This record gives sequence, C-alpha cells and structure tokens, in this order.
Amino acid sequence: MIGRITGILLEKQAPELLLDVNGIGYEVLAPMTTIYGLPEIGQTVTLHTHFVVREDAQLLFAFAQKRERLLFRALIKVSGVGPKLALSILSGIEADSFVRSIHEGDTVTLVRIPGIGKKTAERLVVEMKDRLKEWQVDSELPLMATANPAPIKQDVWIREAESALITLGYKPTEAAKSISAIKQPVTCAEDLIRFALKGMLKQ
Repeated sequence: MIGRITGILLEKQAPELLLDVNGIGYEVLAPMTTIYGLPEIGQTVTLHTHFVVREDAQLLFAFAQKRERLLFRALIKVSGVGPKLALSILSGIEADSFVRSIHEGDTVTLVRIPGIGKKTAERLVVEMKDRLKEWQVDSELPLMATANPAPIKQDVWIREAESALITLGYKPTEAAKSISAIKQPVTCAEDLIRFALKGMLKQ
C-alpha cells in the first residue's frame, strides 16, 4: 500500500497530476479540493494516497489532507460508489459540506453532483450517516478572490476549466454556462473551476 508521496509537481491537468519522485514520474488522480491548494509547477508537494488495483489498471488517488482520504475510503465502501464517483463527489463539494448534507439528509444538494441520482443520494445518507458521526465539521472557508487580479488568459483558462468540469461528469453546455456566469476575479483555471462548482451546487 502506498500511503504518501512526495515529489516535484510536473504537470497539473485536473483531475490528473504528474509528480517526479526521484526521477520516476507518478501519475495520480486528485479531487479539485486538493488541486485548488497545489503550488506552482516545479514545486515540491506531499500528498496522502490511496492505491486501487483493478484488473485493467492500477490507480493512485492523492489528497492534500488525511481527512479527505478518510472520506474517500468511506465513500468507496458504499454500494454502487466506486473510486471514480468518489473522486467526483469530493471534487464537486467540499468535504465538510458533504458531511453536513449527509447529517441533514440533504439529498437535494447531493443530486446536483454529477453521477449521483436520487437513489444513490438516499443510499449515501443511509449508509454514511453512522460512519460520519465523529466527523468534526470546520467553519466553511470563504471563496478565494484577489483584489488585484492579473490579466486573464481567458481562452486558455476557460478551455482548461471546461475540460476539467466535463471530466468530472458535467455536460459541455453546463460547464460553459457555469463558467460564463462567474463574476468574481480569478487568477487561474482552478479559480474558474472552484467558482463554477460552487455555483452549480447552489442552483
């Protein structure tokens, strides 16, 4: 089992990352909540990991915090929820907000996440409520914004953000619409993705 990885961040194309660990390039999959906090390309990062072995692939999932990995591991134990859907869930909603939705039985919020229908949302509430009893919910952090945004490389950032949202399961029209509705100042594609996901959860 690979539990942690430290390396130089070489590529960042959500949800995939490439890390150089002593000359070996490791491809890992990370939720957007982890990608938001990553440093610039070329910097060293340490991530907590979960290794999944399938007949057709070996996948390494990476998380900035142990509590995100804990939630991921709890999610994949739910009937009908595999690693791909668990990653989509953690990308579409912050961990504390997800846990709050489970405790409150808020299936309306859950079904807004791609891949989660009404039955899956109800199953998540039933199966995870007891597992998350001890989860300590932190105060929700404010959205990041910059008072003096750099000139926006709109075409590049929009393409990257739309591609990431489509990978997470949103339809191209939904991705384009949510990004065009963003009014906050941004400094990178990750900002666009963050605000778009927030906006779609509030719809």
